[in-house]
Amino acid sequence: MIAAPRSGSGKTTLTLAILAALRRRGIAVRGAKTGPDYIDPAFHEALTGHASPNLDSWAMPASLLDTIMAQAAHGGELLVTEASMGLFDGLLGPENARGAPSDIAARYALPVILVVDISGQGQSAAAVALGFARLDPSVRIAGVILNRVGSPRHAAMATQAITATGIPVLGAFGRDAGLQMPERHLGLVQAREHDGLAELAERLATQAERDLDLDAILACAAAPAFTSPAPHAMTALPPPGQRIAVANDAAFSFVYAHIVAGWRAAGAELHPFSPLNDEGPAQDCDACWLPGGYPELHAGRLAAATGFHHALASFATTRPVHGECGGFMVLGQSLTDAAGQTHRMTGLLGHATSFAKRRMNLGYRAATLRHDCAIGRAGTTLRGHEFHYATVTDAGDDAPLADMRDGYGAERGMGGARRGHVSGTFFHILSVHHSGQ
Repeated sequence: MIAAPRSGSGKTTLTLAILAALRRRGIAVRGAKTGPDYIDPAFHEALTGHASPNLDSWAMPASLLDTIMAQAAHGGELLVTEASMGLFDGLLGPENARGAPSDIAARYALPVILVVDISGQGQSAAAVALGFARLDPSVRIAGVILNRVGSPRHAAMATQAITATGIPVLGAFGRDAGLQMPERHLGLVQAREHDGLAELAERLATQAERDLDLDAILACAAAPAFTSPAPHAMTALPPPGQRIAVANDAAFSFVYAHIVAGWRAAGAELHPFSPLNDEGPAQDCDACWLPGGYPELHAGRLAAATGFHHALASFATTRPVHGECGGFMVLGQSLTDAAGQTHRMTGLLGHATSFAKRRMNLGYRAATLRHDCAIGRAGTTLRGHEFHYATVTDAGDDAPLADMRDGYGAERGMGGARRGHVSGTFFHILSVHHSGQ
């Protein structure tokens, strides 16, 4: 596991550098990511050629985690798991299921390489490394990578202090503004939109070969310790149909790899289409899924995609359609972009959303469905998260889809909407939750 004391330490850059360098060596490397995140796994996939799943100890039951871990490691020589946030950051409880990266490291006995940003400090980095190494005996810090190193002398100061504690330093990654990846409001610009990704991967691999002890990093690796999943692997979310039309383009790209893998394992077929290219769901499909993404950046094109609007409306008269987050926004009456311009959306639900009036909504959510719909039967509880800046400016008069709670069980009111065969919510699903899990 590649982890860090906090967000912003450079975990993603170091993870990508290691993936690129090891693949250059001919190693069959795979990636995974702890916590809810769509964007970083897409970069892992772009560099490894294989889907990178998410592992979340709060939102996923243990049996599902084991299934995903087994699938992630299958066929590869090395699995590199990128941690979210800080290594021990998560909810206050329950123990071992807080959503913290340390839960995953402990469950699977993953050796942790700690990325320490030493900009602005020298020997004091040793106190950080030692504190992380001693905090939880079930989490083993196998070594440290120094990041944003200013000079050889700077690296030597921190290295000497850390190695004196008995913790090996596995490399000192130099500062390079050219390796910084462009960002927007939900994180990094998506891998599919990054024109220079192949060149960046080559530069990262070259710097990793120069600055990191790749042999020592490989020597840290250990087989994940877990009970093999049952012969019938657990599905995170039952497929909404046998043939599922899935919107897939720069506006709709947030689909979890483990959800897709579970649908396919259950025998479902996925059929992509592009609303930005004015395409609608294939009429021989029996369910339609509009994932999250960045519709607010493409609102004008989506408003002008009348073929998509008509095809989706026709589809929804007889078959289920569900929208998550950005998909939910597009199912509404209108979407106001950051410039304050309002664009007509599909109108299959009655709400209106705005990105001009920004307010961050972030956190774990448990959603108990009030109605049968594409994502489950009434009474089903789903676990997942919200992460968006859009606000609802007009709630409309549709029936609320679910009763929402946060990660601590506190009431968050009603969420989402349902009308006929159409449902949607800002909530991103990670798994179905069964009582007792």
